[in-house]
Amino acid sequence: MDAICDRSAVELVAAIASRELSAREVLEAHLARIDRWNPVVNAIVTRTTDEARSRAARLDDALARGAAPGPLHGLPVAHKDLVDTAGVRTTSGSPVFADHVPVHDEPFVARIRDAGAVMVGKTNTPEFGAGSHTFNPVFGLTRNPYDTSRSAGGSSGGAAVALATGMVPVADGSDLGGSLRNPASFCNVVGFRPSLPDDDPLELSTDGPMARTVADAALLWAVMTGEPRRGVVDVAHADGIRIAWAPSFGDTLPVEDAVVDAVGSCAPVFEALGCELVDRYPDLHATREVFFTLRARSFASDYGELLAEHRDRMKATVVWNVEEGIALSDDAVPEALEEMGRVRADAARFFADVDYLVQPVAQVVPFDGELEYPAEVAGVPMTTYLDWMASCWQITVLGGPAISVPCGFTPEGLPVGLQIVGRRGDDAGVLALAQAFEAATRFSQRRPTLP
Repeated sequence: MDAICDRSAVELVAAIASRELSAREVLEAHLARIDRWNPVVNAIVTRTTDEARSRAARLDDALARGAAPGPLHGLPVAHKDLVDTAGVRTTSGSPVFADHVPVHDEPFVARIRDAGAVMVGKTNTPEFGAGSHTFNPVFGLTRNPYDTSRSAGGSSGGAAVALATGMVPVADGSDLGGSLRNPASFCNVVGFRPSLPDDDPLELSTDGPMARTVADAALLWAVMTGEPRRGVVDVAHADGIRIAWAPSFGDTLPVEDAVVDAVGSCAPVFEALGCELVDRYPDLHATREVFFTLRARSFASDYGELLAEHRDRMKATVVWNVEEGIALSDDAVPEALEEMGRVRADAARFFADVDYLVQPVAQVVPFDGELEYPAEVAGVPMTTYLDWMASCWQITVLGGPAISVPCGFTPEGLPVGLQIVGRRGDDAGVLALAQAFEAATRFSQRRPTLP
């Protein structure tokens, strides 16, 4: 049964549809894997085992009656503890919501269920998803499976660990400042942040898929969005693709040597794929003010009332972020939006000269899990809990797609992820190049072992 958990989501769906495997068999294999791994890493914090078994049985019965299988038929899935799941405890990692049970599903949760998936539980997240290190006072710390003394990243850290250990084949996450990409990098899985829509310029956060392969991430993304074509990753024709190659961020950000070494060693892979690597880097200095302002605004909007009632039950970094939002001047948000427009115009000119930007996901390797966040990077002090994540949130402001794909390990065996960034709307291109890189390297096939 163990081998079932190491198969891809695409393979498992096909095996269930052809009756090679039943939904029950696939579920039981993953439940057994959860029983083995979860006590060690604390990734799945609320389990729905009885409901999952009942659902798997119904799906098998429906298939036996001749019903057409959905795109995720029988596939185990876990949902981030930030997203509403009807009838299932959803805490957001906060004592304020420790007993909260939503009445309705998040829309994409309903789409995933309607596609035939089997929910096995909820994945851990930092309090309100704030910070790229997964710990909270409700469920505690999620540990990196490659070194359980280290951080799993966040805020989709529980999802990344559940994937890396084979507890689920796909999982959803969300990303404001790197919450899909950073934990994927720390745990040797794939995290895809899609292009932002144009309907709300104030919203920088987005939901997205996580998986062990690019094709599996694309499959889940298609279901989450309700657009089946997005699940098809065309073979990349990399000849002539121009890549802005930046293993050290064009010397604009501090970054640990181990990260630079791992990403830099991948240059020959892209060249072998037919890509042209060029020395270019966008001017991203203005992204800090934009990101910090719009993030603070969203925290004040989402949690301002909670702060007034529950300040003593909220972690200090969340309190700080909410208060930063409350203190914004009337002109701050309009000015940030104007600056974001200029940043994106500059990015459009940058991507007129190159097709993709390739750089590290994170500036650090997975750090000590007992730290709240890295206080310095390569000897440079970090002034807030967000600064060490600049490699992700700078890209957030551009509004385009970005993916974290495994690119190697440090000499100590810690995973490092590579970030492929594309122009707005070129989500398919980013996925295709990531899949070509993945096929050429196979770093994602290296699995953690139980300590």
